[in-house]
This record gives sequence, structure tokens and C-alpha cells, in this order.
Amino acid sequence: QNTRKDTLTPVQRHDPYAAFRVRGYRLYVVGWLVSVMGAQIQGVAVGWEVYQRTGKALALGLVGLAQALPMIALALPAGYLADTFDRRKVVMWSLLGTIASSLGLAALSFAKGPVYMMYGLLVIEATVSALTRPARMSLVPQIVPREMFPSAVVWNSSLMQVGSMIGPAIGGFVILLNVPVAYLLNAVCALTFVVLLGRVDLHEVSRQTERATVETLLAGLRFLRRTRLLLSLMALDMFAVLLGGATYLLPIYAQDILHVGPQGFGWLRAAPAVGAFFMAVLMAHLPPMRRAGRNLLLAVAGFGAATIVFGLSTSFWLSLAMLFMTGVFDNVSMVIRGTLIQLLTPDAMRGRVSAVNGVFIGASNQLGGLESGLAAHWFGAVFSVVSGGIGTIAVVLITALSSKRLRAVDSLHETRLEEKDAVAAGGGS
Repeated sequence: QNTRKDTLTPVQRHDPYAAFRVRGYRLYVVGWLVSVMGAQIQGVAVGWEVYQRTGKALALGLVGLAQALPMIALALPAGYLADTFDRRKVVMWSLLGTIASSLGLAALSFAKGPVYMMYGLLVIEATVSALTRPARMSLVPQIVPREMFPSAVVWNSSLMQVGSMIGPAIGGFVILLNVPVAYLLNAVCALTFVVLLGRVDLHEVSRQTERATVETLLAGLRFLRRTRLLLSLMALDMFAVLLGGATYLLPIYAQDILHVGPQGFGWLRAAPAVGAFFMAVLMAHLPPMRRAGRNLLLAVAGFGAATIVFGLSTSFWLSLAMLFMTGVFDNVSMVIRGTLIQLLTPDAMRGRVSAVNGVFIGASNQLGGLESGLAAHWFGAVFSVVSGGIGTIAVVLITALSSKRLRAVDSLHETRLEEKDAVAAGGGS
């Protein structure tokens, strides 16, 4: 029987549910799913309340700025924390900070406090989120065996999209009834993640004992400079997200262009996650991906094209379909990038590399909201969204022409072996 198992091809051995056979992973993903749902519910409430109280597209862009600044400023120190201290404790303490800021938003919303104080609380929440992101992203390799990690990446993406799909839909109904309740729900969801995470069994890993010098903080950047494939992947996604930040303008589309109100706004916010979940489940059951580099470039180009159609649409159903497609295309990029980053990075550096990735992806997402808000403020929401989609396609063309290595990526597994050999030959950490 062992001989028969060893002779199976990767397609025959493929087990789409491998990661779920680990109890710790099941606990982790349930907590992660609940916390994502809570964050999405709160995100719907923040966008809707800020636009209702100000009526300005620029105010929505400032929400993105408030969330981006801490992520940029704290990314490298957060990566060092993740590689030096107990990652679970870092995540749990940060979640407690999220709970406190969400309770503050609920109180401020109930009292109709000034909007600038909402921005202040969003900065606080973004600060604790920035500190926890690298630690959380580096936890999964401590929960599942290495051979199950690709399965875990796909299901992490799938369940994140479930939360991003259900959360906005719930949020649309909640803000119709009572906006402060949305913030309270996020606090409850974060507390649930804290409780479940405390029950997860983790594999022990060696911790670095280096002092927090400039050299140790910049180790992740040096690693990415040597691993050019990862740098190309991150840059492609960063510019695509930066230019394609239509999500922040959805309150304008829901109220002023599509005229669908808060419930329609909730469905619009949920549509990308529905598409991403559909694609993530499909990818989990398909054999290991071939020609991943080509697929990545096509997916990001498709994301830009769907964004353009959404920006021009005045039909709710067409807009919903295009947002669904942005989620489908975005999930392909997320799975490829997430798998490569974690498997190509030594465990002792996963926190710092994840921190740099957080700046590329997370901060660009929030700054994309600022860019969209500014463009909409000066030129209108339609121009902002359509020009962003055109810019995304332009970035794909530039990347395809300039990165032969990315175009040549085939199987993720084969790329991992080849890239690790290259990094080892380069020396250093």
C-alpha cells in the first residue's frame, strides 16, 4: 500500500480538505472567519455613517488614509515582533485593542460625536491591526504540517471570503436598524477569535535573539530583494489594488448612482467576496495549478476590466456581477501570492517578510481608498473607478513585459523548490 501511495501523481494524491484534518487549524479558521465577519460588518457601518454624516467623497478617502498610515509606519517593527515574541500572544493582545476601539466607535456613534474622533479611533484600530498582521499570517505554518500548507492557504482565502461575503450582507441590515450595533458586533467577533486562538496547539519554532536594530528590521526587505519573483508578485498586486480601489466609493454608487439604499450597499460590498469564495472553493477541488504566472497576469487584467465595466454601469445587477468578477479574479492572485510568500520564506523571517507584504497589499488597499476618494472628489466617482481599472491593465502589461521570471512560473510546488535553491545559493538570511 505504501508503494502504491508513493507512485501516485500529485493530482491523484490531492486532498482538498487536508488542512481540516488538523484540530488546531479548524479552531483557528473558525475564529478567523468570525473576526473577518465582524470587521466587514464594521467596515460597512463606517463607510455608510461617514458618508451619511458628511456627504463628501473625500471623507471616504480619509477613512482609507486613517487605516493606511499605521500600517506603513509600523510594518517593520510588527514583523520583528512576530519573529521575536510568541505570535499567538501578539495576535491576542492586538485583538483586545480591536475590541476596545470598536466599543469606542459604538459609543461615539450612539452619541453622534464628531467625525474626526471616528478617524482617531480608526487610527487606533489600524495600529493594533498593523501590529498583529505579520504574526497572524505567520501562525498557520506553526499549525499545519508543511505538506498541508497549500491546502491551508486556499481555505484561509476561502473562509476569509465567506466572512467578507456574509459580513457586509449582515452589515447592510444592521445599519438599517441601528449603526452602533455594528461596532458592538465587531467587538464580540474579535473576542470569539481570542478565545478560540487560545485553544490552538502550535508547533514550537526557534526565535531570533537579535536586538531590534535597523539591520534586523530591514532583513525582510533584503530577502525580497534577492527573491525577485516575490518582489514582482507584490509589486503587481500593490499597484493593482492601489488603482482599483472602487470599494471605498460604494456608498456613493449605492446612494447616488444605483439608488439601492443601505441594503443594496451591503450586497454590493458582499459581491466581491461571493466571487472570491466561489473561485477559492473551485481552486481547492481542482488539481494543483499549472502556468500560475500566466494565470496571475490574466487574473489581474480581468480584475481591471471588470472594474471598468462596474464604473460605467448604471444597472444594479450588472454592477453586482462585475463586483462578483473582481472577487473571482482577485482570489487567484491571493492564492498564488500567499502560497509563494510563506513557502519561500524561512520561518525565522516569516514575520518580517509578511510585514513587508502587508505594506505592499494592506497599505496599498487603504491608500487606494484615498486615491479613489481624491479622484472622485475632483473628477467624480465614475472617472475615479474607470481610470483605476485602466491603470490596473496598464500595470499588468508593464509587468508582463518586464518580468520574464513571473511569466515562466508554472507549478507552485516546482517554483518553490527552484526558488529555495536560488535563495540558499545567494547566502544570508
